Amino acid sequence: MLNKILVALDGSEIAERVIQTLDNLAFSKDAKVVLCHVFPTPKSEIELPADRPQPDSPTFPYFQLEKQLQYYQENLSVTSQLELVTGDPAEEIIRLANIYKADLIVIGSRGLIGMKRIVQRSVSSQVVEEANCSVLVVKPN
Repeated sequence: MLNKILVALDGSEIAERVIQTLDNLAFSKDAKVVLCHVFPTPKSEIELPADRPQPDSPTFPYFQLEKQLQYYQENLSVTSQLELVTGDPAEEIIRLANIYKADLIVIGSRGLIGMKRIVQRSVSSQVVEEANCSVLVVKPN
């Protein structure tokens, strides 16, 4: 049974599919789900703390994503919490999984292949390679 699950959501269309996949998993009665979103650090703001989203910045749709995550959270049948952080997406997802001692990370894939996957850096691939727990990658249709 799964006790601690970190769910990484990026606000794209794949987020709905990730949540649907999460609904199909078997949880223990004491399970805890952490829904997270990582705001990529803008190059001009590298010196900002990684764990402090900047809601005043127009580049960060913080409140919109927070509402989306709250909607998902309200519809879960298990205890859950939200984490919204700023930093390198793969690094922050792995960091949060380690903090929460996650048994599983659930993450979506954009379906990048070939050179696009190399040039645009696949977050899901990096998480699979570097995570200390199992990773479930949800692919687009």
